[in-house]
Amino acid sequence: MATATPEYSPGLAGVIAGISKISDIDIEKSRLIYRGYDVHELAEKGSFEETAFLLLYGHLPKKSELEEFERTLASERTVPDYVYQAMAAVPDNAHPMDQLKVGVQALAPSDPDYDADPLDHDANVRKSVRLTAKMGALVANGWRLAHGQDVIQPDPELNTAGNFLYMLNGQKADDYTVKTIDTSLVLYAEHGFNASTFCARVTVSSLSDIYSGAVSAIGTLKGKLHGGANEKAMEMLLEIGEPENAEKYIRDKLAKKELIMGFGHREYRISDSRAGIMSQMGKELGRRLGNTKWGDIADICERVMKEEKNLFPNVDFPAAYTYYLLGIPIPLYTPIFAISRITGWCAHMIEQLDNNRIIRPKCIYDGESLRPYVPIDQR
Repeated sequence: MATATPEYSPGLAGVIAGISKISDIDIEKSRLIYRGYDVHELAEKGSFEETAFLLLYGHLPKKSELEEFERTLASERTVPDYVYQAMAAVPDNAHPMDQLKVGVQALAPSDPDYDADPLDHDANVRKSVRLTAKMGALVANGWRLAHGQDVIQPDPELNTAGNFLYMLNGQKADDYTVKTIDTSLVLYAEHGFNASTFCARVTVSSLSDIYSGAVSAIGTLKGKLHGGANEKAMEMLLEIGEPENAEKYIRDKLAKKELIMGFGHREYRISDSRAGIMSQMGKELGRRLGNTKWGDIADICERVMKEEKNLFPNVDFPAAYTYYLLGIPIPLYTPIFAISRITGWCAHMIEQLDNNRIIRPKCIYDGESLRPYVPIDQR
């Protein structure tokens, strides 16, 4: 009887690689759900800290639980000096994501649960909370070190978003700016079996540790087809420069069959449920700052892409010009993504380790058939 040829799906498109309780993407309704809660509600009514608690512990916190969680985060934000020294040793031309990988890996031995069993659920949660607490400091102070500035220690009175902005800029941000970053952190926190999350799960499935899984995920997120898309989107907007240039720019790119960054998403048919929220925040920020140019350019780009390709913006597109309006350096856009997504990565790594089986798919061999070895002097 003939052997059936295994089915191959490039990019694992449509392949069911696991079962998860963490998030769901409702394709028909363009809705993203974290553990049963619509991300729209979490972004509008909640905070990043509540969202992080939800992802790591499986339920929204009570007031007392949230207060305790916030105290724990505040107590865990400080990064050891040796970690900053390791990050400072990275060459100045390195992308901040490469610097961040060094920082996260260097952190691992300082964790009190460093030697814990990889299958110890409680230890993995504690590691995840510590990583969540420190990511903002690693990103902000990593940037400062790369530009010859002193490290700024976190303020225990500020939340994750506020602390990141404070450590980056050396001064406390206004409430709307903090809320804008906080909202983006909620929206970026989790997104199913995306490339970086799946990479993290693969890493820990070998019974490696949470920190190693996070480093794997950071390396994956760096790619321009994943987290790096927000940086490329802003670079494109800067090339366009003015609203009157936008339509011709996009049409010329499409005519050359070039990729337009920040549009379309494999997981959504109608629109990216997160993009609308981020767009509203970005445009309101522009109005407050008296600079609506980037929102105007974005509107034209979106119209042309809808007309020509029936493609919608994903969350990276409005996030790009929102961060730009806040004065955040473009190379930090993807690291900000990591500050948020560490919670989703960790939730998935914990879930993987709670019911672990090493992830080891097959491939179809497409090379030469069996052939004899030829001695080197006869080749």
